[in-house]
Amino acid sequence: MVRPSQQSIQRIRVLVADSSPMASQLLAGALMRCHNRFDVVVGNNYEDAIRQLSVHRPHVAALNVELQDGPKSGFRILSEIRTSQRKTAAVIMIPNCIRELVIEAFRAGARGVFCRIHPLRTLAKCIRKVHAGQVWAGNEEIEFLIEAVSLQPALYFPKTDGMPLLTRREEQIVHLATEGLKNYDIAQRLQIREHTVRNYFCHIFDKLAVSSRVELILYATSRHNSN
Repeated sequence: MVRPSQQSIQRIRVLVADSSPMASQLLAGALMRCHNRFDVVVGNNYEDAIRQLSVHRPHVAALNVELQDGPKSGFRILSEIRTSQRKTAAVIMIPNCIRELVIEAFRAGARGVFCRIHPLRTLAKCIRKVHAGQVWAGNEEIEFLIEAVSLQPALYFPKTDGMPLLTRREEQIVHLATEGLKNYDIAQRLQIREHTVRNYFCHIFDKLAVSSRVELILYATSRHNSN
């Protein structure tokens, strides 16, 4: 089997903005040494990070939730990325898996949440997955999202013309999925075949432009936030 050459593997441009200049430099150095072909630039505060976003156009931004600018200042950069429609995907780094921060990060547009209690190699993997277009969330974070959605009223997904985007049955399946039910359990609850549930999910993913249950839960969470 022919392996791709080192030159053919795309390097990932990463912006790092941590809680202090020293912390940012240490994290940047560690990421560049971990053999993941990262090109890392550092933003020491909000203004510096925004400048680096414009100059270097990183593929991924790893943002600590708290910067020099104060608590939750990492969310300000995340908001700028989202509102300016930059192509940079954001990972929010939090000190530990705090429910409120996890939910707030995904609602604000993060594509991944990294808890600092995990080893650096996990952050490197998170960055690679997010760069590949996936959503990064651990089991605990997913449980937080499921809980947040299940506590909300029934979902409604309107089209631009105001008509429902999903059928009633599809909305039922989304609601059950956000409660944490697996395909077999959904099939039992709705008294349909398990392969029928899988087919429904394929149609739902196509309609909502998502590719996984995690993304579906994030979509549902953002819908509740906008309502």
